[in-house]
Amino acid sequence: MTTKKIEFGDIDETRAIIGERDEFLQIIDSKFGCRVISRGNFIELHGDFSEVNRAEKVILELQRLHQNGNQISIEDVSAAIKLVKANKAEELHKVFGETVLVTANGNHIHAKSLGQQNYIDALKKNIVTFGIGPAGTGKTFLAVTMAAYYLRVKEVKKIILTRPAVEAGEKLGFLPGDMQEKVDPYLRPLYDALQEILGFELYQKLFTRGVIEIAPLAYMRGRTLSDAFIILDEAQNTTSRQMKMFLTRLGFNSKMAVTGDLSQIDLPRGTKSGLAEAVKILQGVQGIGICEMESADVVRHEVVSRIIDAYNSYEGEVYKNALNKNF
Repeated sequence: MTTKKIEFGDIDETRAIIGERDEFLQIIDSKFGCRVISRGNFIELHGDFSEVNRAEKVILELQRLHQNGNQISIEDVSAAIKLVKANKAEELHKVFGETVLVTANGNHIHAKSLGQQNYIDALKKNIVTFGIGPAGTGKTFLAVTMAAYYLRVKEVKKIILTRPAVEAGEKLGFLPGDMQEKVDPYLRPLYDALQEILGFELYQKLFTRGVIEIAPLAYMRGRTLSDAFIILDEAQNTTSRQMKMFLTRLGFNSKMAVTGDLSQIDLPRGTKSGLAEAVKILQGVQGIGICEMESADVVRHEVVSRIIDAYNSYEGEVYKNALNKNF
């Protein structure tokens, strides 16, 4: 048995790291199987030598996050634990080291997994970046964050958000209301993210001035999009023609982020996904980055990762059985 003691600067720092009613410590305790006890402005760790060391690494990383001005969340605790349990503790600094943007509420946005950090790096490095992965990997939110960042530093003049309206077959005319009301159900996740990052008042101001533009994919045809950060969300539901049309809208001094989940294609049976095709065609093309995230990058409740893994396993078996029947 090993005992370690970690001391903090003051009681406020201690509270930030242990969480409300010690909730962060309880998570660490349960994941590493060692006793984690808070006493005043220090924490004691009791248990197996290796597990105590791993729990210590998580706590020290949370301390560093707090000292860098971050408000620690359950997602941060879970992300740090994931990396340490995967024997990637040396990557903690890379993942948590950089604040991409500070939101209107003062929250620091940063990567919460190696996959997310690689995605952020790709968005900075490339002109067109494909972010592919299951629900909860942050691919859309991080694309919106980078769009807000480039707008804030005046490297682009506007943000354009688009998404295929598969359920309406891109024919929105029969829906009630003006264009904004017609596309609201499809684009809500995108501008919900922008409102969270920018704050409601600034978002409304930028939207009114046309700095933030929201439009269905069908309305992109014939345009050249310059000085803009353009996000195509739910791209797995584009057809081949739609994807080619969208990518060729790229103008000067612009960036594109294309996000999607290839396990959730809602196109009619027999219709090829434009995202799946584009990823094959554009591999290795200069200026284009392709980032594939997986269940390990999910930053929602940990059960979401398990659900994704279970479905992937089941679908793999179904595919294998289908092959056996046909051959």
